Amino acid sequence: MEITEHIAIVRTEGPRMAEAARRIGLDAVIEPCPGWAMRDLVQHLAEIHLWAAGQVSNRATTLSPKDHAEISSWWPELPPLYPADDDLVDYYLATNANLLRELESAPADLECRTFLDAPSDLAMWARRQAHETAVHRFDAESPGSEITPFDPTFAADGVDELLVAFAPRGDSFPIEGTRTMAVRATDTGDEWFVTMSPDGITTGRSSADADVTLAGAAGDLYLAVWNRGDDSAITVTGDRSALEAWREGYHVRWVND
Repeated sequence: MEITEHIAIVRTEGPRMAEAARRIGLDAVIEPCPGWAMRDLVQHLAEIHLWAAGQVSNRATTLSPKDHAEISSWWPELPPLYPADDDLVDYYLATNANLLRELESAPADLECRTFLDAPSDLAMWARRQAHETAVHRFDAESPGSEITPFDPTFAADGVDELLVAFAPRGDSFPIEGTRTMAVRATDTGDEWFVTMSPDGITTGRSSADADVTLAGAAGDLYLAVWNRGDDSAITVTGDRSALEAWREGYHVRWVND
């Protein structure tokens, strides 16, 4: 996907999340995020947007800020984290708009801190914020009865980001021996082959026999690999313990300062 397409996702998914928060309420339990209510989810995404905007604008000194005060100091025109409930959703929308301004005004040859492989620094941040916003929009809608479906191409891009960019970053994985997992999107034709070993995870964009195979629409696979939803919408064949090894052993590592 192009940078402009990822930025467009941030623009549409942010307001969708805000609308869900208003409709469902800030006290709603967010089951995909254990221990969180809607309030925590909105606060989290507001902070992530500010952090990402700070990286793109290069006001940040490190990828990992010391505290909330440091993040807030980058954007003095916005209130400090976090406002009261009555103002929280509007505050989130302001952080979303702030992020969009930074992404859209950044030059194509932007040089800034990144933590995932990508064609360019700007491409990494646009893609990462698109999927951060989209997944958490799903989380925000999850307590209700209306879930907005994902575009298949975008969902496949999200599976790719997790399996190809995120997962191989570590040099160890809590598993004995080697297990493999194939992931096949039936609507887009995209395929991935994941190898899990004590030395870490490797992923290729290819098809091969594996210990376990996940097949289904890209949107359902997107949720499955991010440990959202359930397996009822996808087909799981082979040794399910290999899938459980992924779910129990893999945890997203955001940055490496």
